[in-house]
Amino acid sequence: MRTIVLLVMSNVFMTFAWYAHLKNLRAAPLYVAILASWGLAFFEYMLQVPANRAGYGTFTLGQLKILQEVITLSVFVPFAIFYMGQPLKLDYLWAGCCLAGAVFFIFRA
Repeated sequence: MRTIVLLVMSNVFMTFAWYAHLKNLRAAPLYVAILASWGLAFFEYMLQVPANRAGYGTFTLGQLKILQEVITLSVFVPFAIFYMGQPLKLDYLWAGCCLAGAVFFIFRA
C-alpha cells in the first residue's frame, strides 16, 4: 500500500511538471517553464524512488511499471478534465480498458 500511495503522490507532481506549464506559463520564456518543471520533478523523484524501492520485491519490475501506468492514467484524466479544462472523452475509457488488459497479463500467476 505504501508503494501505491507514494506512486500516486509522485504522479501528481509529475503530471503538473509535465503539463501545468502549458496553462500557467504559456507566456513565460521557455527556460522559466523548464526550471519550474524541474522543480516539480525533483519532488516527484523524492516520492517515486522510495516508492519503487519499497515495492520492488513485493512487485516484479514489470508489475511496478504497469502499476505506474495505471496510476498515471488515473491521475492524468482528472487533471486533464478539471485543471486543464479538457473534455471528457470516451478514449480515456478505452485506454483504461487497454491498461486493465495489461494489468491482467502482468499480474496473473
